[in-house]
Amino acid sequence: MYEAFGLFIDGEWRAAEGGGVVDVIDPATEERVGAIPRASLGDLDDALAAAAKAQGEWAATSGWERSRILRAIADILRGVVNDAADMMARESGKPLAEARGEFNAAIDQFDWYADEARRIFGHSLGGRDPGVQLNVVYNPVGPVAAFTAWNFPALLPARKISAALAAGCTVILKPSGETPSSAFYFAEAARLAGLPRGVLSVLTGDSAEISHHLIASPIIKKVSLTGSVPIGKQIMKLCAEGLKRISLELGGHAPVIVFNDVDPVAVGKACAAAKFRNNGQVCISPSRFYVHASIKEPFAAAMAQSARALRLGSGVDPDVTCGPMINSRGRERVDALVRDAIERGASVLAGGGRPSTFNRGYFFEPTVLDDVPDDARVMQEEPFGPIAPISTFVDTDDVIRRANSTPFGLAGYVFSNSLKNANSAAAALEVGMVGVNDMMLATAEAPFGGVKESGFGREGGQIGILDYLEPKYIKMRHA
Repeated sequence: MYEAFGLFIDGEWRAAEGGGVVDVIDPATEERVGAIPRASLGDLDDALAAAAKAQGEWAATSGWERSRILRAIADILRGVVNDAADMMARESGKPLAEARGEFNAAIDQFDWYADEARRIFGHSLGGRDPGVQLNVVYNPVGPVAAFTAWNFPALLPARKISAALAAGCTVILKPSGETPSSAFYFAEAARLAGLPRGVLSVLTGDSAEISHHLIASPIIKKVSLTGSVPIGKQIMKLCAEGLKRISLELGGHAPVIVFNDVDPVAVGKACAAAKFRNNGQVCISPSRFYVHASIKEPFAAAMAQSARALRLGSGVDPDVTCGPMINSRGRERVDALVRDAIERGASVLAGGGRPSTFNRGYFFEPTVLDDVPDDARVMQEEPFGPIAPISTFVDTDDVIRRANSTPFGLAGYVFSNSLKNANSAAAALEVGMVGVNDMMLATAEAPFGGVKESGFGREGGQIGILDYLEPKYIKMRHA
């Protein structure tokens, strides 16, 4: 599949200068899927020059025309959903149903921002003196460098590309080298939709080299990253050198508070379905389960039963409901977290190790741990894997304190049939997003992002476009 694409620079597909390539590995088989270009510094400079050259024209393009192109991109992408999902499943290991759902959610981003491109509203105020008007208008910030992670290879780039294009910014995207194909589909759809040359570039290769070179360039005015907290801190340091605008969507460690006024079996099943989606490799994955002591036993039993019922295997197998982890490093991290929890007194209700039925692939069993103490590493560190640690609570104030005890603040969840419990807990959680009796938070029409070390800035919704716009105040005195 990769042979048809490559680097996308100045409206054209091309190989890397010097012919360098990077292998992409199927995490279910550990076999080579193919190779993608390794961009040289010359390639990066070409992409920067193209973005700079196209910025003025694209900024001057009307919101109506930008809207038309974004809508055309969405329409073209609808025709490749199945092919794109198949490639995503091979690269990431996620089941086909999840891959199709993600790609369609990515298309929703282009659809949503096709509308927002026409609705960039400023405002006017009457001055204190007669004949004075105060106007505020919004202009595109300029060329954007966007960096995305491997776990949602379609949705993450789509959020950045669509909002930036809608705002009138040119974009240079560096997708994950582990899961690059979705970005290739986006660039080809943009080319077919008539996006002007240079407005979008896609680069693959060495992440550190690309990020350092792009961010150091005076051409780049804005940086957007979805990644881990350590990577976010590194990128922020690079941006500080040039005082670049930056938005960060980083890691999470989402607490789940389950009150005793819910059906513990139904909620346990719902929590398992959300926890093991994409094998737990989701930034907003529920990852610390605080369950009221009076209902913990049936909740834990239902969650463990759901975990054991999942079918492990390659994502391209339509019967598989849980794929592998992305690489051996992730699997080793999860294994270490499980071993630490057991040593501290936790018990294993489901899973707990590598499945014996697979000789290859980065598989780890969907795991449910009970009676996990707060000092266990899995309660403090983002697991980013298929581990569900369960603890209990009785006092509401105490569980809120425990839920807020980590440096993360991306998402949190509350299950209760009491409006008082739901509202008070949702208000008290120190996170950017809260799901009450629902764990599917991500949607194009709502803002996505976190607080504390989970980052800042928002993607999606009406306010997502603001991260790509600069307000300008104009005071006008009429003669």
